[in-house]
Amino acid sequence: MDIRQLLLAAFEVEHREHVDAIRAALGGEASTHAPDWNDIFRRAHSLKGASRAVDLPAVEAVAHRLETLFERVVAQDGGLSRAAAAAVHLALDRIEAYVAGLTDGAGPDMPGDALAALDGALDSKAALAPEPAPPVPPAPSPPPVAAAKPTATEPPAEGVQTLLRVPADAVEALTRATHELASALGGEAVLAEGLARLGRRANDLARLIETQRGSVRRRTAVARGALRQAGSDAEARALETGLLALARDAADLARVRGALASSVDGAMARVAGEAERLALVPAETAFGGFARTLRDHARGEEREIEVTVHGLDLPVDRAMLQVLKDPVLHALRNALSHGAEPPETRRRLGKPAALAIGLDVAVQGGRLVVRVQDDGRGPDFAAIAETARHRGLLNGGADPAPEALLALVFEPGFSTASAVDTLSGRGIGLSVVADAVRRLGGAVRLAPRVPFGTELTMTLPLSAARRAMLLVEAAGITYAIPSGSAERLLRLDRLDLISVMGRTVTQVEIEGRAISLPVLDLRSLLGLAAQSDETGTTRPAILLRGGGRRCVLAVDALSDVVSLRVLPAPPIGTDPRLISGTVILAGDRPAVVLDADGLVARAGEAGRAAAPQPIGPHGTIAQGPRSTILVVDDSITTRTLEKGILEAAGYRVVVCVDGQDALDRLRAGIEPVDLVVADVEMPRLDGFGLLKALRAEEAFARLPIILMTSRGDAEDVARGLDLGADAYLTKQTFDQRKLLDTIGQLL
Repeated sequence: MDIRQLLLAAFEVEHREHVDAIRAALGGEASTHAPDWNDIFRRAHSLKGASRAVDLPAVEAVAHRLETLFERVVAQDGGLSRAAAAAVHLALDRIEAYVAGLTDGAGPDMPGDALAALDGALDSKAALAPEPAPPVPPAPSPPPVAAAKPTATEPPAEGVQTLLRVPADAVEALTRATHELASALGGEAVLAEGLARLGRRANDLARLIETQRGSVRRRTAVARGALRQAGSDAEARALETGLLALARDAADLARVRGALASSVDGAMARVAGEAERLALVPAETAFGGFARTLRDHARGEEREIEVTVHGLDLPVDRAMLQVLKDPVLHALRNALSHGAEPPETRRRLGKPAALAIGLDVAVQGGRLVVRVQDDGRGPDFAAIAETARHRGLLNGGADPAPEALLALVFEPGFSTASAVDTLSGRGIGLSVVADAVRRLGGAVRLAPRVPFGTELTMTLPLSAARRAMLLVEAAGITYAIPSGSAERLLRLDRLDLISVMGRTVTQVEIEGRAISLPVLDLRSLLGLAAQSDETGTTRPAILLRGGGRRCVLAVDALSDVVSLRVLPAPPIGTDPRLISGTVILAGDRPAVVLDADGLVARAGEAGRAAAPQPIGPHGTIAQGPRSTILVVDDSITTRTLEKGILEAAGYRVVVCVDGQDALDRLRAGIEPVDLVVADVEMPRLDGFGLLKALRAEEAFARLPIILMTSRGDAEDVARGLDLGADAYLTKQTFDQRKLLDTIGQLL
């Protein structure tokens, strides 16, 4: 790389810092304080000097006019008119677009509109006279979220960084591979233990031979003479020497393995850290250019807008951002298209002349929340109802409630636009937003804002992010709940539980008032067996908040609050509406992350089925002799979760890593097995091969076997059943109660 390329790479970082700082000072993020015009002037001056250093005269010319304009503002102790501010924003947008289009040091043609707008502002006497404030303040800002300090895609560093494009699926694969590698390396402890045991046994044998040699020496000296004794002594000494050498070798290997394990653990931690850093990127990497894009669209439509962004520094899973990129931009364009009003209408309502559009990214209650809002005309309920009737989504009766009516806008092809332009009328509407959010396991909602405008909210489960988690236990299984969703920890007394219309409720004091809240029992909700050794009259519980509502969640124990990396939800588990991800606990034990919004929503639906079980030694489920189940799956996460589910139901569980491992264990007769639960896609011997081999042997011809896999094609199901599987369950539609019911029918 030549010197100019190095300078251009540094300039790409530096120019973004100056542009973002100027824009932030002029925009909504600095609305409560007067801009620091001296700092703005210095940044324009630095931008001009930096562009001259890398020989970008087009950028230098625009930066020079910005510097001149800001110098006048500083000299006259004034501000910018709306027209001058619009010229500045246009100039900043053009600089960003020009630098982004640099190829081999050469950029595209710089449009002349930026220079013309700045020249017009400099020539106008009113350029520095701020317009009077509107008679009524603008609509209140949205709920506070973590404001985004504008950041570069890559932070500046002492050296020049080389940026590479990495496919999102490759990053996700790397993250999963590091987890599997860590689990596999954990198995080396078994090797170390085996080496140590081998050394101890060799030493024991050497001592035994020494003892036996003394006895043999005495007997042979009397019976057969000294010659025979010498030969026996030589053989014994040779054997003893060999065993001692074996013991030393085993000890040396154990030491080497210990040193190697320490190095491997350190390297594994570094690899895992780098994989996590790759998987998490600031939201700005996907959404950072949206404000400029929206302003370009507004200029093309000759509309005035003010765009504010918050939370773009929030680290989010790269793959999730890629899925959300186009839907979020579509939602912003939709806000511009449907929120626009004639200037006279905005003046009459006391609104600022420019349409305000905001993009907010935040984490709330353990979920990622993306909001797009505007202070425009708000939802047109009459137009929505008319379009819905025309498409057969509504009958001729009365209109439904506003919430139900607004939910119709996410139907495929639903659009109320009356004309086709560059922003609307394309026939796809907001369904692209809803489809993308639902693919990620989230939900989307459209609602009017008070006093003016519309708000579109996307709520999604977090993925591949490190979050504070409250660890709880139910029936011996550990679960994680985002700590931000837990308002308070409680002790739930069964005497305080009452039944109201088929639901169990209790009273909790909140802000000085006693409020009745629904009570959920985590065991009952997940279909887990009660503890047989449970005593006492109280149980720990959590006051949960999600989706603007509350409930009380009863658990068996509260374990800890730790910061853990949230991975995608496992392929198996309970109701998918209750699970938002997976975390890896100490000792490489996986645990599912419970979704607070889903739990609170379930509290509004559940009746006695999810009420707390009776507390005390007589309120438990009777257990008979335990059956042994063999779980076969090459994924440590899947087999560990299956093991936890089955053990919580009272079964004894052994696990194998693939079909060959399971076949060898069954043939060895290590323990009697009453039923097998096997995956299909596994190395060495897959589930179909294991099934075929077992059915061919008389000893296992009638052994109940359940295949559970992600391969749910009709051909695969038919093949499994033809080979003799007793049941075939797919992970996509897995429900642990269905698995337990199937096992109960087969045993």
